[in-house]
Formats: sequence, C-alpha cells, structure tokens
Amino acid sequence: MRIVRRCSRTGCTNPAVATLTYAYADSTAVVGPLATYAEPHSYDLCEEHALRLTVPKGWEVVRHEGEFAMPEQVTDDLTALAEAVREAGREQDAVDPPDFSVGSNRRGHLRALPDPSEE
Repeated sequence: MRIVRRCSRTGCTNPAVATLTYAYADSTAVVGPLATYAEPHSYDLCEEHALRLTVPKGWEVVRHEGEFAMPEQVTDDLTALAEAVREAGREQDAVDPPDFSVGSNRRGHLRALPDPSEE
C-alpha cells in the first residue's frame, strides 16, 4: 500500500511530483524532484504547479531540467506504515469550539465554584 503525497497548493488534489524549497539568503526558489520524505519547510507540487511557479521580483527560480516523474512504488510494509502515520499527522481535523453560553459557569475544562464566604 502506498500513500500518494498530494500537491501542497490549496484546492489541488493532483499527485505531487516535485518539491519546492526556498533559499532565503540567496532569494532563490528551488523546484526539484519529489523529496523522499515530506519536510516541514518544503512544499510538494504537482507537475502543473511546479512548471508554472512564479516568484517575487528580484527572486530567481532554479528548476529541475527534464520531466518530473511519479515516485516509485514502496513495497516495504514498514515504510508504507511510516508514510501513512506521517501523512495522518499532517492532517488537521476541525475541532468545534466549546459553547460558552451566557450564564454558564463552565469555561473549557475548568469550572467556576461559588465563593465559600457567600454560602
């Protein structure tokens, strides 16, 4: 089983074939072949977004020459499991905020107790 990494661009569901990294000191964006592992400071891109990438004025783009290829299938079960866990960790589930209705003494996991001197 292989988990296909998706393009990092919002709304794009195409499979990633390239990795974008930035060299801020050199004002350079580097688009190369898909990295072996998803890194926190890099972005996976599909072929369309890898080829269309533009950068701010004064920056330079260094692109991989040639065609981008889909990554090879992983047959090792342990590697596939590690990739699945890594991918699941990247997904952020939406959490509904707690209801703080007016008149409620409850605030998150804490609750307000009555003042003992008023009893």
